[in-house]
Amino acid sequence: MTPIGVIHTPFLQTRDTPIQPLGGQGVRGSIVLDPAYADGLADIDGFSHLTLVYCFDRIRAPALRVVPFMDTQERGIFATRAPKRPNRIGLSTVRLLAVKGCVLEIEDVDMLDGTPLLDIKPFYPRYDNRQDVRIGWLERAKDLPVEQLRADGRFAD
Repeated sequence: MTPIGVIHTPFLQTRDTPIQPLGGQGVRGSIVLDPAYADGLADIDGFSHLTLVYCFDRIRAPALRVVPFMDTQERGIFATRAPKRPNRIGLSTVRLLAVKGCVLEIEDVDMLDGTPLLDIKPFYPRYDNRQDVRIGWLERAKDLPVEQLRADGRFAD
């Protein structure tokens, strides 16, 4: 895969980065798209949210078992959203604020500054939301407010 652009955010260190877009609510960033892909932005300004596919380019050692955010117990990587994934692929839905040429102004960012962008997809609630879901081990944390998250991604006591 070849990056199509770069995501810019105020987050320079992993420890300062929110664990999900809701944790970065209101935090602004931008995408600088490679001009070769500019034509692909046609009609994107009509969407309020975009799903970004990007590379966790600073993960050096993937792991099949991790202690995930919001937990203290080790879990399998595929049962978490932890970034130490075998293929280092990240996925976040952000708010689109403006399109200025090849620059997209976005909000609710949860990635490091300089993150390579692999793809952009419009968020469409009818296709992207589900009813009657089970959320496994995350059930215990589902009703806790995002504000209770500490910088390291765990819930404050």
